Amino acid sequence: MYIKRKIEDDILRYLDRPEILAIVGPRQCGKTTTLRKIYAGLTNAVFLTFEDQDILSLFENDIKQFADTYLTGKKYALIDEFQYAKNGGKLLKYLYDTRQTKIIISGSSAIDLTIKAIKFLVGRVFVINMNQFDFYEYLLSQDKNFAGIYEKNKINLMPAGAPEKKNQLAPEQLAALEKHYQNYAIWGGYPRVALAAATEEKKEILKNIYNTYFLRDVRNTLGLIDDFKLAKLIKALSLQAGGMIEYNELSRISEFSAPTLKKYLNFLAKTYICDFIAPFYKNKRKEIVKNKKIYFFDAGLRNAVINDFRGLDSRPDAGSLIENAFWMQAVKKQHPCQFWRNKNKNEIDFIIDLGENKIAAVEIKQSRDKCQKLPAAFTKEYKQAVPYCFYLKSRGQNHDETKKFLPLF
Repeated sequence: MYIKRKIEDDILRYLDRPEILAIVGPRQCGKTTTLRKIYAGLTNAVFLTFEDQDILSLFENDIKQFADTYLTGKKYALIDEFQYAKNGGKLLKYLYDTRQTKIIISGSSAIDLTIKAIKFLVGRVFVINMNQFDFYEYLLSQDKNFAGIYEKNKINLMPAGAPEKKNQLAPEQLAALEKHYQNYAIWGGYPRVALAAATEEKKEILKNIYNTYFLRDVRNTLGLIDDFKLAKLIKALSLQAGGMIEYNELSRISEFSAPTLKKYLNFLAKTYICDFIAPFYKNKRKEIVKNKKIYFFDAGLRNAVINDFRGLDSRPDAGSLIENAFWMQAVKKQHPCQFWRNKNKNEIDFIIDLGENKIAAVEIKQSRDKCQKLPAAFTKEYKQAVPYCFYLKSRGQNHDETKKFLPLF
């Protein structure tokens, strides 16, 4: 079953431009499937993968022969698994400067496709990030009717201060969307996981994705022999998802020194395992918090690490999971998040820049009646903040008229 990805239209929009397109994202998020779908609609094109050692060897050792063999007479060249190429940026520059072929590459590591290659490709490349399914794409994989209902009723935080939509959904539709969202918060958005029918199959797919990450990204990129330390680090981070990380504790658990720990935390972010959001502050003396909060790019992978796939009603970390699900959506919509916390431990889950000198102050709760007023210390300092409460269940009411109340789904 093919689920059309939103990124497909972005790629097609740039096909007539001369720049190289680099599609970067985690393993098994659907890059190859999307590239093959685009390739099937092109004429005068070639599809290559650097998992083929013969093709990769020719690219690395004889770039001119590679170009003559595969690019001569071709309008488009799609190269999958590009992260395996050594000196890939320098060789791509040669192809860009000497050939008229439009090149589209994909890879699973932002380290290889941006940091290492970008210095050779300034002005010659567009980088497009591809993630796991967002909630709309997840709904397409489950029930297209509900995907349509979601698309019609979804609410965008932009522009700042947009009026709240009145709910037009029937109770049974709300209940069904809530159930889908709970499943999304637990199983995440890897396409194969979403499309798998059986629970055990979903678990096995997530386990294989995690194992493949260690076999390929960790060992190929890092050459890490003691990868058991990294495994301990990832598990410790999984147990802290949605919370602030404690560097000393992580260093003790993983047995990494402080400099090595920071190196691997950066590696985890660049290989799309988890990311770390910074605190938001204006008054450093009152609000500065050095530690960052951690969220996982995919909740299913996080739950696979700790082997816990219980429903939200049965687990103590339900609040962290729905926070993580919100962050997953924000990342896919390219809304960078921060959080606010002062020295008195007053906290707001997410701060999102809305532009026009406006920010969204977002609170995530399991039920509407749990939403609270923003801390006075925050509202006094940030009068431009637009307060939102996103909730999972509409149980109970809250009459705080200063907030915009919206269901998470």
